[in-house]
Amino acid sequence: MTVRTLVEPVAARARRDPDRHVLTFIDEGGQREHFNAAQLDRGAAAFAAALAAVGVAPGDLVIVVLRHSPVLLSAFWGALYRGAVPSIFPYLTEKLDPQIYRERIGTLVRHSGARAVITFPEFRGPIEALLHGASCRVLTADDLPLDAARTWEAAPLSTTAESLAFLQHSSGTTGLQKGVALSHRAVLRQIEAYGEAIGLRDDDVVVSWLPLYHDMGLIAGCVMPIVAGIPLVLMSPFHWVRTPGILLSAIHEHRGTLCWLPNFAYNHCALSIRKKDMEGVDLGRLRAVINCSEPVRHESHRRFLDRFTPYGLREEALATCYALAENTFAATQSPIGRPPRVDWVSRRTLRETQRAVPCEASTTEAIAMVSCGIPIPGTQIDIAGPGGARLPERCEGEILLRSDCLLAEYYRRPDATAEALRDGWYHTGDMGYLADGELYVSGRRKDLIIVAGKNLYPQDLEAIADGIPGLRPGRSVAFGVPDENLGTEAIVMVCELEAGEHDRDAIARDLRKRVVQQTEVTLKDVRLVEERWVVKTSSGKTARADNRAKYLEGRVG
Repeated sequence: MTVRTLVEPVAARARRDPDRHVLTFIDEGGQREHFNAAQLDRGAAAFAAALAAVGVAPGDLVIVVLRHSPVLLSAFWGALYRGAVPSIFPYLTEKLDPQIYRERIGTLVRHSGARAVITFPEFRGPIEALLHGASCRVLTADDLPLDAARTWEAAPLSTTAESLAFLQHSSGTTGLQKGVALSHRAVLRQIEAYGEAIGLRDDDVVVSWLPLYHDMGLIAGCVMPIVAGIPLVLMSPFHWVRTPGILLSAIHEHRGTLCWLPNFAYNHCALSIRKKDMEGVDLGRLRAVINCSEPVRHESHRRFLDRFTPYGLREEALATCYALAENTFAATQSPIGRPPRVDWVSRRTLRETQRAVPCEASTTEAIAMVSCGIPIPGTQIDIAGPGGARLPERCEGEILLRSDCLLAEYYRRPDATAEALRDGWYHTGDMGYLADGELYVSGRRKDLIIVAGKNLYPQDLEAIADGIPGLRPGRSVAFGVPDENLGTEAIVMVCELEAGEHDRDAIARDLRKRVVQQTEVTLKDVRLVEERWVVKTSSGKTARADNRAKYLEGRVG
């Protein structure tokens, strides 16, 4: 039978092999909950019944506002079982004002026309007050009908392969203004193509802490393993940030083989996991730890490898991926079983002429560009110049792609859809080049800093700061500000200090010197700040626009 929707393989597995282990959830106290195929199916069916009982119909949008938990999975899959369109909203953190957060949910519901919000009991009253007058119901786990899972019988649905499956957001988005709408066909095709690219096997085990409101966490760390029937081990992102060693312990305990990480996580693990946390840990079964979601740093790979090689991590387990929510998830993948290629190119030539000219790694102007691999089956990558003309290999331009995994639309945003999807190609806004058929990503076009005609990517400057003693790796931000006197942009860097006493003037001088040596530009301002000043997106990326606004508002010493 041809699979048309994401629900079919999950429900069929529950009938065919109900005792098959599908999920282990590690809560923030370290307790393990184990779920088989039948239990996952019952949890989803209960929420499907609850949604049907309050009038949610197939095709209706359902917002899921839940912390990382088995209930979140049941709610998400329950909406799918009902034929509705779930969208997971980032959960409240201690940094956000609760009232502002709830108001964002209210704005989101009204903007998107959502028919239901699924949340925890303590959120119900405030959210219902905000949604007064809106045609939207607020549900919690307390609303599940008695014996809902046992009595649930899915009525024949109008859901087809072309029906919307769910919405996901580009990183940092806190609403659905540019919700990425994906069809069942696109997601199923991504699972098939990406599974082929990584050689997904029946004996694989996926281990993930990634948030499920982000494409890497949702697809690689949830939907793909559940649809494919691969065991999944999940933990809370809040738990991982505080106790990063829990990830590697879980990989050892559950014989994990596949794991996806954004680049900053390599630094966080290498610097924050204590020796005692690694006692008895063996990473030898890991066949791929895949760097994805932000620019890949060669130094981050080396630091991670140096730190964990004594515990069985193999260099050939390092891998990379270029992914974006608009392509469901992955667009490229480095070959599994060999380290990703590193292309040492002239920094000056790349920034001044947009050509990636190879040079010796030992030269001061050399920059290490790490390959993100080749396109996955069904996806094509091109590089375009400013006028849209296709560029030859080793010429930097905007990354374009077309595939059978692309978004159907930006939800209720025909203007944004038309701008991004042109002539069948998705215009990513990312910059990069191709070399020997492999993709190298150099930065975001909108983040580009132009100083007296010289193009600079902030992540290059931030990488320089990562090597300065006394500065916290991964916690520096660079951005441009207008320089009215010179008629160009000037560069500002804000960098978090490591704990302890430091000679701030010496650190600032060292940073300025290295930036000049490696880029031939000078910094207008360097601000050294305490821990947690730098703003990150919900997925851990540096939120440069927010940091720039924070700086311009004068909220820095």
